[in-house]
Amino acid sequence: MKTENILVIGGTGKTGRRVAEDLRNRGIEPRIGSRNASPGFDWDDKDSWIDALNGIEKIYVSYYPDLAVPGAKEAIESLTYLAKELGVKKMVLLSGKGETEAEACEKIVMDSGMDYNIVRASWFNQNWSESFFLEPILSGEVALPLSDVLIPFVDANDIAEVAATVLLDDTYNGEIIEVTGPELITFKDIVNIISETSKRDLNFYDITLEQYVEGMKQMEIPVDVVWLIEYLFSHVLTNPNNQLVVNDIERVLGRKAKTFLEYAQETATSGIWSPIRVK
Repeated sequence: MKTENILVIGGTGKTGRRVAEDLRNRGIEPRIGSRNASPGFDWDDKDSWIDALNGIEKIYVSYYPDLAVPGAKEAIESLTYLAKELGVKKMVLLSGKGETEAEACEKIVMDSGMDYNIVRASWFNQNWSESFFLEPILSGEVALPLSDVLIPFVDANDIAEVAATVLLDDTYNGEIIEVTGPELITFKDIVNIISETSKRDLNFYDITLEQYVEGMKQMEIPVDVVWLIEYLFSHVLTNPNNQLVVNDIERVLGRKAKTFLEYAQETATSGIWSPIRVK
C-alpha cells in the first residue's frame, strides 16, 4: 500500500472506520485518529493532536458525539488552526444537515484558508444497527416520537465512499456535499421494513417527545446524551432543510444512493436484529 499522509479522525467510528477501509481498498493506508491508535488522538488531550497531525497533508474529521454539543465549535476551531500551522493542506469535515451549531463549525473550516469539503449528512441507516435505535429493535417494542416526519435516511457506507472520494479528488475542493438517501421515509416505515426483512413482529408506539425524554432519564442514560437526542429530535429532525432528498451521492459516485430497504436486507442477514435470548 502507498502512504498518502492522510489522517482519519474518528477512525474507529461509524463513518471513520468505513472511510479508512475505503482508502485501504484504493491501496492507501491512512493514519487512524483514535485514542487507542499509535500515535493516539484524543479530543480531550490537545497535546495528542500534534503527533497525530505530524507529516499529514489531508484529514477527515468526524467529531464525537456530534458537532452540536457544547465544546465542539471550540475543538474544531483549535484543530483547524493547528492543522494549518502544521502544514495540512486539506480537511474534509463530516457535518449534519439542519444543524445550526454544525454550520458554525463548517464556517471555521471554510474560512481556514485550507482546501476543504463539507460532507453534510442526514440521519444514518446504521443508527438502527450500530447505535441508539438498536436496543428497542432487539426488544421488539419500539416507541418513538414524531413518527410521521419524513427523513432521507442515508447509509454510512455511502457517506464514507463520498468522503474518501472527495478527500482524494481535488476537483471537488470548496464544495459542500449533501448526502441523503434516495427517498423520504418515516419511523413507522422503517420499523415495518425491519420487521419484514428480519422476519420479526415489532410493535411500534407513537409517543410524545416529552415521554421519550422521560423514558431515557428513567433508563439513566447520561445527561449529555439525553440532551443531544432531544436536540436532534426537536431541532434537526423537524428542520425543513433536513427533509429534502439531494442527489450529491449519485453526482460524486456515479450511482444511486442505497435505499433503506437495501440496507435492511443486508443487515438482516448479519443476524444483528435477532432477538436476545436469555438463558
